[in-house]
Amino acid sequence: MIVVSDTSPIRALAFLDQLTVLEQLFGKVVVPPPVAEELRSPARLALSESPPDVSRFPFIEIRTPANQDRVAELAQQLDRGESEAIVLAGELRCSAILMDEIAGREAAMRYGLVPLGTAGILLRAKRAGFVREVRPLLDRLIGDLGFFVGESLQRYILEQAGE
Repeated sequence: MIVVSDTSPIRALAFLDQLTVLEQLFGKVVVPPPVAEELRSPARLALSESPPDVSRFPFIEIRTPANQDRVAELAQQLDRGESEAIVLAGELRCSAILMDEIAGREAAMRYGLVPLGTAGILLRAKRAGFVREVRPLLDRLIGDLGFFVGESLQRYILEQAGE
């Protein structure tokens, strides 16, 4: 299976040293060039965070979407990385797109894509036996990275994880 990812799921999983769960769950992850650039040179970093070097992970491929008109159309509402990720996921006929931001998720759904966020990825990883617990990982994301996870989503994920 191939999925396309926006910046935040890769950044969050790299922070948790859990980036390989993407390969375990999906096989190949494709990112557009603006996402790769955001990962290399983030606007800001948490104290204990270092930018992930995606070139160390051969299952992550950088690819440019063909339909730049559609990218430009989406970029009127979203950032360039989200716009290219949505168009690329459509072009590759992906079953899911890895994305956390609400506006991007809503746009992805309008294009017929199923968004899967970092918390959902962690839940899938636990169900597949790739991580032991979700709670400490969510706690680190929220407390150390400043990652936003709504209380209702947090409760749902932990309930589904049996924690």
